Amino acid sequence: MEQVIVVGGGPVGLWLAAELRLGGVSVTVLEARAARGPHSRALTVHPRTIENLAFRGAAEPFLAEGLRIPRGHFAGLRELMDFAVLDTPFPFTLALPQTRTEELLEAHARAAGVRILRGHRVTGLSQDADAEDGSGSGSVTVRVEGPDGPYVLEAAYVVGCDGTRSAVRAAAGIDFPGTDATVRAWLGDVVVDDPPAEPALSASGPRGALLAVRLPGGVYRFVGTTPEDVGPGPAGAPTLAELRAKVTRITGRDFGMRDPVWLSRFDNATRQAARYRSGRVLLAGDAAHMHFPAGGVGLNVGIQDATNLGWKLAAVVRGMAPAALLDSYHGERHPVGAELLESTRAQTALMTAFSAEGQALRAFLGGRIASVPAFSKDLAERLSGLAVAYPPAPGEAVHPLTGRRAPDLELDLDRTDADGSSGPSSLFHLLRDGRHVLLDLASTGPDTTPGTGTGTGTGSAAAYGAVVPPGTAVYRARLTSGRSGWSGLRAVLVRPDGHVAWAADAHAGPVTTG
Repeated sequence: MEQVIVVGGGPVGLWLAAELRLGGVSVTVLEARAARGPHSRALTVHPRTIENLAFRGAAEPFLAEGLRIPRGHFAGLRELMDFAVLDTPFPFTLALPQTRTEELLEAHARAAGVRILRGHRVTGLSQDADAEDGSGSGSVTVRVEGPDGPYVLEAAYVVGCDGTRSAVRAAAGIDFPGTDATVRAWLGDVVVDDPPAEPALSASGPRGALLAVRLPGGVYRFVGTTPEDVGPGPAGAPTLAELRAKVTRITGRDFGMRDPVWLSRFDNATRQAARYRSGRVLLAGDAAHMHFPAGGVGLNVGIQDATNLGWKLAAVVRGMAPAALLDSYHGERHPVGAELLESTRAQTALMTAFSAEGQALRAFLGGRIASVPAFSKDLAERLSGLAVAYPPAPGEAVHPLTGRRAPDLELDLDRTDADGSSGPSSLFHLLRDGRHVLLDLASTGPDTTPGTGTGTGTGSAAAYGAVVPPGTAVYRARLTSGRSGWSGLRAVLVRPDGHVAWAADAHAGPVTTG
């Protein structure tokens, strides 16, 4: 029997599979496509996603190949988001075609030992009675149509990363409520003879809204919508002549576009899975949420779904955590998905505000409100994924940092359980093996013997009255650069997904729980 089957070999499924292997679980990816498609719908890699890649040592190829864009946009308003103010080593988005993102993530997954089967389409699944609550010895039966005909697999858990038309979601009986399309938009990847001066161009007015981004190979992507695209409209791909006419109408020029690589349409149908978990079946990425691709956030939220789920599912499969831990995946990520839908709906409304009143609203937001630094920074943190914070669950340690993203802290290690080294390091480097990381930051305090957590706490953790998970890496360290909210700590436990599990102040007594 398989330990975990991941259905869908896109970016989310590949990243999740690699995370599960890092956690010591065998995993098979079933991908319906026999070969990767030539076109890339997703294009943008956001700062928090780059951080996820970085704390697994996988970011360098993305940084080397992606086009760095220092500003984001909200409904095409680039004035609203300057990523330079973000507290991250990666204050930019990367423009990188999804096909290349998938290639890099597949190489990462295969290097981790993931088995990937292409041309294997899931046609259905069922859970036995013992699997319904996700505990006990139950299993999931997966029906597959492969290159040599139909067959059946058994797995302890199945995760659907198979997109908005998810076969896994449908077979598991998980509702997918939401709203139907009211707006259509168009996309064209074309060669241009007279390119825009900047790598990323935005234009908006009563005649339409347009974004243009430079891609590798001398190709530009033009994405936009016009007043005629609001309401019912054609479903097929636009012609090059239609694309040229729409772009010219919005910007006054056609940029010498020719030789289309890909032309397509999409819409703003918006839905979210009612549950991210049903017994031993879970959902991540587009299988859990679909929306208008405003700001290129969808792929990024999906990758972050996988980072949240991977370590939890691995711990449950290996018997190191109760199955109830998987409920926290829905509890933490479903609200993030709901906020994603709220944001993209708001952006859709603002992008299609073609009336005089709508244009006045866009001018107001892009002018006066953008000049308020606190507003701009808050929006950038939200859209980049850096602002995500998970509320403490009952019984978890209560501290202002609990649930928040941990930045890439600069550290001076006293001793380490990993390789016996000492000296300069960083939190992201310590997270590379996918374990919880306990930092003993007290310059004076209980002695810490570098080692591995036993489940009841070791070193400073036990002395502080806290409980750490089995396999926790314990380090004694000193912060070498100041950060707001992080000074004065004596200990902090960081989860494998880079969020704070608990923290203790230097002046506090034993860690309390709520």
